[in-house]
Amino acid sequence: MKIAPVFFVTLLTRSNLRDILFISFNTSLLEVCRLLWYEVPLRLMLSVTCGFIIGLERERRHRPAGIKTHILVCMGAALVSLIQVYMINEVLTQISLDPNLASVLKSDYGRMGAQVISGIGFLGAGTIMKTKGSIQGLTTASTVWLSACVGLAIGMGYYYISLISLAFTILVLVSLNFIQKAVQKSIGIKKVEVTLLNKKDGMNFINDYCIFRNIIIKNIEYMELSDEKDEDARIQRLFTYEFSLMLPRNITLDNVIMDLQMDDSIVNVSALSVL
Repeated sequence: MKIAPVFFVTLLTRSNLRDILFISFNTSLLEVCRLLWYEVPLRLMLSVTCGFIIGLERERRHRPAGIKTHILVCMGAALVSLIQVYMINEVLTQISLDPNLASVLKSDYGRMGAQVISGIGFLGAGTIMKTKGSIQGLTTASTVWLSACVGLAIGMGYYYISLISLAFTILVLVSLNFIQKAVQKSIGIKKVEVTLLNKKDGMNFINDYCIFRNIIIKNIEYMELSDEKDEDARIQRLFTYEFSLMLPRNITLDNVIMDLQMDDSIVNVSALSVL
């Protein structure tokens, strides 16, 4: 079982018996913080793998933060942990050479990791978007933050915790998605795929139409961006979104599709299966 070295360093500085305690725990502390030659690349590679797995699930759903972002966040957090381990090792080495330095040299085993946890928020905030009352990106922001936590654990050598956390993360993101879809179907949520020629005008039309028809927009998901040529061989940029709509009982999905296709800024509207 690994014991945080900072506990013993702090204990030594506050006890009159610090020299005796230092002699007792010196060897075990150095063993905890000493890294073998293969452990650094192993931990970094494992952090890359975990970041890739989490990012792949987000990439499949066309989220703002994908594979590269999650890999870099996870590996960066692991790197911070490795730096902290090396710093602790250097402090303990210096104290082992001169026990009198125990009252001078201090190193907090978790301080740098705490800064990562709080500082990663700016990346998560960049994935959250608010559009016409609909908030998107909260799940992606959570996975970015969680990737940093997994990276910190890997860098400190807690492989079991890291792998278990990764397994539960994938379970939540993938398996529970089917439960969420089943719940949406039970409460009457319909999904449509809308391709827009003019993003701003199209979104405004859809929002105004839903307000007029008392249709609740539960979620908007960005699907893809594509280019195609018009009749004059000019390239048109098309935006495709997936809308989750809660319809009143007196309105059918077919009526909604026909009404939306009347707007010039909307190229195509098609129904999607919830399950």
